[in-house]
Amino acid sequence: MNKSNTKPEIKPLAVVLLSGGMDSAVCAAIAHAAGYEIAALHLNYGQRTQERELRSFHTIADFYGVEKRLAVDVTHFAAIGGSSLTDTTIEVSSADLATTAIPTSYVPFRNANILAIAVSWAEVLSAKALYIGAVEEDGSGYPDCRREFYEAFQNVIDAGTKPETRITIHTPVITFSKKDIVLKGAEVGAPLHLTWSCYKRNDVACGECDSCALRLRGFQLAGLDDPIEYAVKPDYQ
Repeated sequence: MNKSNTKPEIKPLAVVLLSGGMDSAVCAAIAHAAGYEIAALHLNYGQRTQERELRSFHTIADFYGVEKRLAVDVTHFAAIGGSSLTDTTIEVSSADLATTAIPTSYVPFRNANILAIAVSWAEVLSAKALYIGAVEEDGSGYPDCRREFYEAFQNVIDAGTKPETRITIHTPVITFSKKDIVLKGAEVGAPLHLTWSCYKRNDVACGECDSCALRLRGFQLAGLDDPIEYAVKPDYQ
């Protein structure tokens, strides 16, 4: 009997920042479709829906058979405050999709902290890529969701890691609308039914915060039904 000499395929590794939300789940699907093995990273930073987001992180990671996963507690965000997501004395704003102001849900410089942790892990794992579901439309333009921020951080990675380290940041949905993300998620088979976007509640999505509104409008404009449960489902079109 002839034995096959075919060696198992060794996939390149990508660290995927997986919050448990829709954007990061679509990023995971895109990385998976591109042929990467996924190492999933999640941050618990004292956010109101921390428990529910962590559950989504694990169920999405299970969906893709992710073995390398890391959930990091970064409680300094709650101690610093300044955001309605981490400070219960600041009210989570109701949706105002027409505003251009930075919303109360902005967590000061959060994505720089997240990326720093991700790069540290990626360098140890010899990962080639780092995927993050940043969206410029999100939250009326969080400053750390802009393309120029990630271009600058790529320079930080190149300057601050070992000479042989090559980690490339991928922001595949950064120019997408939420409609585009929903349609892309459907195209690549992302498990949107496992995701969580609500800023207020851990049991049933409120349907009224900025994040719920952006998500619902995305599904409504895409002509698809959002598979998660809501307390209310306004028409945001």
